Amino acid sequence: MLLWASTIAMGIAVFMIANTMFTEEDQFKASESLDDDENQVKPEQGIILKYSKPFFKRYVSPYVGTMKSIKTIRGKYKKKLANAGLTQEMSADDFYSFKLFLILGFPIVFLLLREFLEETWPLSFAPVMGILGFYYPDIWIDGRIKQRKDDILVGFPFIVDLLALSIEAGLDFVAAISKVIDKAPAGPIVDEFEILLKELRIGSSREEALRSLAWRCDLIQVTSFSAALIAANSVGASVGPILKGQSQDLRQKRSTDAEKKGAEAATKILLPMFMFFLPAVVIIIMAPLAVQWMTGG
Repeated sequence: MLLWASTIAMGIAVFMIANTMFTEEDQFKASESLDDDENQVKPEQGIILKYSKPFFKRYVSPYVGTMKSIKTIRGKYKKKLANAGLTQEMSADDFYSFKLFLILGFPIVFLLLREFLEETWPLSFAPVMGILGFYYPDIWIDGRIKQRKDDILVGFPFIVDLLALSIEAGLDFVAAISKVIDKAPAGPIVDEFEILLKELRIGSSREEALRSLAWRCDLIQVTSFSAALIAANSVGASVGPILKGQSQDLRQKRSTDAEKKGAEAATKILLPMFMFFLPAVVIIIMAPLAVQWMTGG
């Protein structure tokens, strides 16, 4: 009887644990499918984030949300995620979970590669890989922010021109933004204007939406654009001429930046020339003389 009772108890325990696990799995899949429905177009992810996200979001993020320092963490990474265009893709809790997950993820991948390739890499590299895993997301998101800002600056003058034409054609501000989104080529600045349009439609004031746009982009040009529109709206001035002036300033600034980068390139190329080209030229010129002198010719 004790044997049968223990067997039945173990069976009930296994059933309850399995039922709980499958229920949680169904809830997790339901939430994931809901996220997929809400975000049809997702920003491009790195391969590490793509394959790590199902694990850290499921097993690490719930515990990160209960940390005492979670408010500080959220304040630190909230703006970075907005600047990188990842606000809808992950929260600050998820990003910090990504960092914590890679502390174990990088060493595990290192050990698996070591065994698979049958290499003799020192095991002391594993802790170093863990440290690298913790700081990798910061390096990755900083690079993504820089690239995204460059893409915004490239497409911003065209967006401002199109917005000015739409307003001068008789459309109001919201309709003009909608027309810009429909006609402009896809890019980060178009994504930001889509968010701006959503905020206006749900009841945010124009000033709040424009300030939010400047905060997300974190660029002087976008901040100046937002400030000019806020000032024009407060005094009731016409927006069209202001947008044309903004567009001209943006194009002139982009041309100036291109000239500056061209001037810097001429200076930067000097070091590679001295390191690689000059030694080769010296060898070509001096080698025959050296051979002639060594042979007594």
